[in-house]
Amino acid sequence: MEVLVLLLVLLLAAANGANDVPKGVATLAGAGVTKIRTAIAWGTVATILGCLVSLTLASKMTDLFSKGIVSARPTPTFTVAVLIGTIFWVVLATILKLPVSTTHALVGSLLGAGSLFAGSAVEWNGLLGKVVQPLLLSILVAYAISAVLGIITRKVVTIRTARREKIQAPVPDGDAAPVATLTTQVEPTKAQRAVGIAHWATSGLASFARGLNDAPKIVAIGSFALVGGMTPTGLLFAVTAAMAIGGVLAGSRIADRLAYSVIQIPHVEGFTANLTTASLVGLGAILGLPMSTTQVSAGAISGIAANDLSRLNKKTVRDLLIAWLCTPPVAAAVAAGAYLLLS
Repeated sequence: MEVLVLLLVLLLAAANGANDVPKGVATLAGAGVTKIRTAIAWGTVATILGCLVSLTLASKMTDLFSKGIVSARPTPTFTVAVLIGTIFWVVLATILKLPVSTTHALVGSLLGAGSLFAGSAVEWNGLLGKVVQPLLLSILVAYAISAVLGIITRKVVTIRTARREKIQAPVPDGDAAPVATLTTQVEPTKAQRAVGIAHWATSGLASFARGLNDAPKIVAIGSFALVGGMTPTGLLFAVTAAMAIGGVLAGSRIADRLAYSVIQIPHVEGFTANLTTASLVGLGAILGLPMSTTQVSAGAISGIAANDLSRLNKKTVRDLLIAWLCTPPVAAAVAAGAYLLLS
């Protein structure tokens, strides 16, 4: 059973990588800065660094998901059920190109299987403050911060790549004038180059924060079933590797949806969205607040529109909201069913 738990933990990490790695770097592709594959490669590297640092900076997150939601000592059957519920939903959502929250799926699975495994050990009283409020408020906060930063940066920096000027000489007799076309290539200003560098940097920071936030959750679920003397650090390395593989192999599906289907993302606005995501998700990981990278990044990207909601793709926003609402109950139902079958 311990080997099965380890395999499922690695499968969950790979599914998480496929669904989550693109979220920090999708704005690079959406703004036309680079191709999706290059953006994912950059996001994967930054995610790996965040994962490796997580044992030091995100110990509160590990504690929350190991005993803060279901306080009873987990059994292999309970753990397998939780993993099955989470994996089912994250994999299905990735196939459907829906960026969903692994955090939401994990919480739903813990509650679904936990209610059957040890109902009295489910920490319902602390669930609202420790889990639900951070998850919900992070969307609104991300939207608001991104909107404010977007308004400020749009006033400070005007992004231009090239312009064409057509000069038509006046003709005294009123006949049609021949048109002389003058093409002027505008060199990026220092401010524009700085924004470009900052966009790459903040997308890396967002991916770093995502690894910092997600790796401890996955390690916490599988840490009690360490195979062959494997240490928590060894498990973290394995989870990190699986997450990176999942991102590289299947991350383009989610990146494509976030980059092109939510809103058109100019360069400077992509920078502000990533800055918002990196700040909130990183802070949440350190404080032990289980924010969803999915919802923070989607909220930040949507916040680019500020009060001009006509810029948003309503169909995509609707699909995302439906997927988010379905995540906890579907994962809970699958985890509960798995627990009943395995018991």
